[in-house]
Amino acid sequence: MEKLKLIIVREYMAIVGKKSFIVMTLLMPFLIVLVGLIPIAIEYFNRSGSDQLTVAVVDNSGQYGGAIADDELYHFVPLTGADAADPRACYDKADGNIEAVVVIPADVDSVPQVTVYSENTIAVSLKSHITRQLSDTITARRIAAYGVPGMAEMVNKASVDVDLKSVRWSADGSEEETSTEIALAIGLILAFVTYMFVLSYGAMIMNGVIEEKTNRIVEVVVSSCKPFQLMMGKIIGVGLVGLTQFAVWVVILIIVAMVGGSMAADSVDPSTLAAAEVANLPGGADAVVEVADGDAMSRVMTGIMGVNYVQILVAFVLYFIGGYLLYASLFAGFGSAVDQASDASQFTLPVVILMVVALYAGMGCIENPSGPMAFWCSMIPFTSPVVMMVRLPYDVPMWELALSVAILFGTAIAITWLAARIYRTGILRYGKKFGFKDIFLWIKG
Repeated sequence: MEKLKLIIVREYMAIVGKKSFIVMTLLMPFLIVLVGLIPIAIEYFNRSGSDQLTVAVVDNSGQYGGAIADDELYHFVPLTGADAADPRACYDKADGNIEAVVVIPADVDSVPQVTVYSENTIAVSLKSHITRQLSDTITARRIAAYGVPGMAEMVNKASVDVDLKSVRWSADGSEEETSTEIALAIGLILAFVTYMFVLSYGAMIMNGVIEEKTNRIVEVVVSSCKPFQLMMGKIIGVGLVGLTQFAVWVVILIIVAMVGGSMAADSVDPSTLAAAEVANLPGGADAVVEVADGDAMSRVMTGIMGVNYVQILVAFVLYFIGGYLLYASLFAGFGSAVDQASDASQFTLPVVILMVVALYAGMGCIENPSGPMAFWCSMIPFTSPVVMMVRLPYDVPMWELALSVAILFGTAIAITWLAARIYRTGILRYGKKFGFKDIFLWIKG
């Protein structure tokens, strides 16, 4: 145990003591937020920084030429006369100044199909804009064709957006408001974090094993300890690094949540509630809007607080340890069978495929987190660390959670035993490329 403890401390401090690890651990939460904001920034600059593209419209129906309104990206110009008769000639004559030509057929009322001509495949934004504008206009015209006075207004008033409120019954009969969207977001984040942690730290184990084997350091080390002690010391030491990093992120998240919640509470104006009750006063409508926004924010906060974070954090640690032990053992065992990192792909590919399958299985269980597929993928040890993270915010029964954890750790211990048999033989073998047949013989002893 003293030798094992020494190896664990050495592996742990070799990573945690680096300045790069400290900097990346502190910056990673902010980098993740920054990466999430990149699509929004790209969309903003894509719309604001580009000139409007001209799109010609040929209206053979004579009714919908002006139905397609301009937006930030596109300017629609109707073609008439000779240009409408030969839109291709007009397009060629424009010499690149026209992005596309929209042709609205004469029978578009009965056959709602429109054609867009262009030399290139049109953008999704252009297609969705034309489709939405024409669909709304043709629908309004069909309603007006019935000849019922005020029918369009009646249809608009009859359209209702149902606001669904999710309330969970507790075992003691109490009610607690929940949010499906928040549960989905938390599940996906945890699944992705588990996937990245297990894969990245498992690969770190393999690279460390290959490096020590290549440099012949391992020959000196195994003269003082058993190969099993060396392998387990590496696995446990690197695993503690992952838990340390996750703990730091949790602390940062709690601090940010506390500061954000305090700022949100200070920004609430009590007078807004009184103004909302007297909506006929000047500014009353604005007050109603402010109260509606505040109520939406309150419901979001209620949904966030309705999640059992203690259970989720405990389960995350358990599944991270079990999943990491399972996959890191495979990486360590396969890493001992190669002399160079370039030769490891034949062994790592099946392991990576298993992790990718687990990630896709977790995403597939979003639609039905309590269904048969979700249940069985939660029991299979190679997929349960990721799939169960998706299911946890949806209140998994305790017996399923306990059974899944037991199967995961049982399988992880068995895989670790098999990996140890591979490791103790392969760690001192050089000069030859070994395959799965050789590994099978090492396992048999």
